[in-house]
Amino acid sequence: MRKILALAIAMLMVVGLTSFASASEDPIKVGVCIYQFNDNFMTLYRTELQRYLEEKGAVVTVVDGKNDQAEQTNQINSFIAEGVDVLIINLVQASAADAVIPLVEAAGIPTVFINREPFVDDPSQWDNVWDKVCYVGADARQSGTFQGQLILNLPDQGDVNGNGAVDYVMIQGDMENVDAQYRTEFSIKALTDAGLTVNKLFEQRGEWDQAKGQELAATALAQFGDQIDVIFCNNDGMALGALQSIKAAGRTVGTDIYLVGVDALPEVVQLVESGEFTGTVLNDHIGQSHKAADVALELAGGATPEHTYTVDYVGVTPETMEYVKGVVGLE
Repeated sequence: MRKILALAIAMLMVVGLTSFASASEDPIKVGVCIYQFNDNFMTLYRTELQRYLEEKGAVVTVVDGKNDQAEQTNQINSFIAEGVDVLIINLVQASAADAVIPLVEAAGIPTVFINREPFVDDPSQWDNVWDKVCYVGADARQSGTFQGQLILNLPDQGDVNGNGAVDYVMIQGDMENVDAQYRTEFSIKALTDAGLTVNKLFEQRGEWDQAKGQELAATALAQFGDQIDVIFCNNDGMALGALQSIKAAGRTVGTDIYLVGVDALPEVVQLVESGEFTGTVLNDHIGQSHKAADVALELAGGATPEHTYTVDYVGVTPETMEYVKGVVGLE
């Protein structure tokens, strides 16, 4: 009886110590740097990222870089001084990775870059980078190709005025960003690869901004008028601005002009469904933010990551509409 009692007490002590150890473990501290809060897509992304990380028990601090790399670098240094366990960084400037990586490596803080790929010229560059750094995003070539396919799938393949060519306007994001580069290139490549003749009327940087998209579309419409068949925008924010200018010019999307974007913002998905917007491409903020969070927590726990993780884009078509609506919260 004494032996049984002693064994029971010992087991209770082990359980108690284990519970104490679990309770005493500090939660993982995550520092999140967003290039700027005033961005439609990154608002969806950061909101879901923070929610998901906190659901996993992490303590999360999210800061606004205000589209200023010097400001963001200061924020990174503050997180380092604070002693966060892992960083998630949406760079203001992709080229700043060359300065940021030595900072986090010297501090020994694992880092996940998101949304803006820091290395675009040569994938082998990753071989020389600290093994606790990685990138989570999507292949922007895919999004550009999907934009082109949305035009190819139209009855007139984008040639509204019937002159034998797709006369287009391109409103770009930040051209240092690989997403802007690839969306610009591959949207048009999809058309030329299919044998279509294209004619670029106007191409300007809108810096991902809705007001700038509206301004540039208004300029292009005033300059080229009915010559314009299609307005391509590197993101939905700028496309929403362009839509305002299209309406102000007395044009009607789907009737005498086409408009495509990327991101599948909820309001744009509704406009596509109602026929007021030609098309968009789902940039899966849920899939990307969850993957970034999962990888960050694994890194904080001592794991060594892959160099890159990608989440597929989805072209928004009648066949994919219900899936997309579910992802963006319209169901």
